[in-house]
Amino acid sequence: MTPALETRNLCKHFGALTVAEQINFKLDAGARHALIGPNGAGKTTFVNMLMGGLAPSSGAILLGGVEVTRQSQRQRVKHGLGRTFQINSLFRSLTVVDNVSLAVAERHGVAWGMFRPAGRYRSVVDESMQLLDTLGLLEDAKLSLAALPYGKQRLVEIAIALGMRPKVLLLDEPAAGIPSLESHRILEVLDALPKEIAILIIEHDMDLVFRFARKITVLAQGAVLMEGSPAEVSSDARVRQVYLGERRE
Repeated sequence: MTPALETRNLCKHFGALTVAEQINFKLDAGARHALIGPNGAGKTTFVNMLMGGLAPSSGAILLGGVEVTRQSQRQRVKHGLGRTFQINSLFRSLTVVDNVSLAVAERHGVAWGMFRPAGRYRSVVDESMQLLDTLGLLEDAKLSLAALPYGKQRLVEIAIALGMRPKVLLLDEPAAGIPSLESHRILEVLDALPKEIAILIIEHDMDLVFRFARKITVLAQGAVLMEGSPAEVSSDARVRQVYLGERRE
């Protein structure tokens, strides 16, 4: 089966500094996959290359078997790649439903007309409301985004990404900034997402990672250290040494 997302020998150099080294990675259709690693491991660089914000020095990126290495971020979205961001970047003065509607309207090619008289694009608003209902945000739809607690704003980011109907969804630290007692809500949302979407989370919350992921890839010093099931990763001596903090005996 063709992977939903694949990289082949992906490298990135900044002069003499290597920040990504021969990364071979596959994300299968419907995968629930996590990418972890210590600070400076190259996770952000890798994700930025996947999304098209950073050009690789060499190697290839494929979406559904189609090479997109030199395509723009917009073109990759059209191929089914969606992303949320670690830093909140939503339109805080708009309502929740307006934020989501802009993403849905962009997919339909009518974003330019979204602020014309109400009802002109009723189908866009209806689809947006359905997304908010799925994520438990329906009662917040008409509120200003700025009025929501930070945890719900992160859920709105996921709703916006889903509004583009991605085949591959990259979630960059979805639990960042959310109190640990509330992180279970993120897990509930991830569990409820359509099973056909391949999901890759980049996350430091190991409890969330081990409960969510069926497979985990560990980066260290810009290269893949190992990949396996949560049980295999948690028991690997190399992972404990470089990421989980085990001291040498």
